[in-house]
Amino acid sequence: MIAARYLTRKLGNAASEGTNVHRRGIIRRDRTSFVSLFLGIDGGGSQTSCAIGDETTVLGVGSGAGSNVVRVGEAQAWKSIASAVQQACAAAQVTPQQIKRTCIGVAGGARPETTDIVRRILSELVSGDIEVVGDMVIAMEAASGSAPGVIVIAGTGSIAYGRNAAGQTARAGGWGFAISDEGSGHWIGRAGVSAAMRAFDEGKNGLLLEVIMKACGASTREQMIVVSNASPQPDFAALFPAVLAAADAGDPSAHDILACAGVELATLGKIVISRLFADADRAPVAMSGGVFRNSALVRQVFYNRLRLECPQAAVNANVVDPVKGALDLARRAALVAKA
Repeated sequence: MIAARYLTRKLGNAASEGTNVHRRGIIRRDRTSFVSLFLGIDGGGSQTSCAIGDETTVLGVGSGAGSNVVRVGEAQAWKSIASAVQQACAAAQVTPQQIKRTCIGVAGGARPETTDIVRRILSELVSGDIEVVGDMVIAMEAASGSAPGVIVIAGTGSIAYGRNAAGQTARAGGWGFAISDEGSGHWIGRAGVSAAMRAFDEGKNGLLLEVIMKACGASTREQMIVVSNASPQPDFAALFPAVLAAADAGDPSAHDILACAGVELATLGKIVISRLFADADRAPVAMSGGVFRNSALVRQVFYNRLRLECPQAAVNANVVDPVKGALDLARRAALVAKA
């Protein structure tokens, strides 16, 4: 692919001229030490994040637009991943040919059709072995490593996933925007449009309608309605910041949407806990994704509701970064292969 070859040359030029390169994914930092390089990627629906590191240290990070192939298509996914990898390589002063192993987490990573496309994209961009897994797998790794626990993800979509001490796993949600993904950015954005129009029906021209129209680029309600009912569906997740801003400004409808999102996400977590940790004294729970990261209200409602219904839930107050899990999985797989 011409674009891939061009990017490879561009990334190679971005590397430090003083860096000595060894074949097969090894970079020589001085005359006596050789360090393997690993790449972790979180291919989200709204953003792609990646990190390059050696066995212990993150050397460079990068980001790009969303790379969920179902949402954005293969061509856009290629561009987004390429941009993120380019930034990370430039920051680490390395080239893609030096990478020994890559792990990427994407929604639908367990489906062969998705895995094949993502693997093909990465094979044009980097060297070394490539592993494609689900987004919940890298988030779980970032939260708990190989230990038991539950991860609840609320980004463009949503899902809860867990693993107990016996190695049994369970999931809840994440079945697609049309029928699931409760509490996600998409769910919140769509609920925002619905609430804004309901307020209009009731003769209440609140702030929510105003900020959503602006976010849609619509000058009239009629334009917003046309955009919202388009086929294929618009990117409702892009309206999450508008709903968040309206809630922060005191709009009651926007506040209620975010509170309801917290309840829905707690329900996902409760389902997984009930299946895996029903008799346990403690169930470690972590949060991941942009909805949790950007909304204190969603985090608060989620925590309170989950603790009320599952007293054994031990919720980590920090929102975990899945790209760290992807990088750690790449490192671990290399160690296993070496052994």
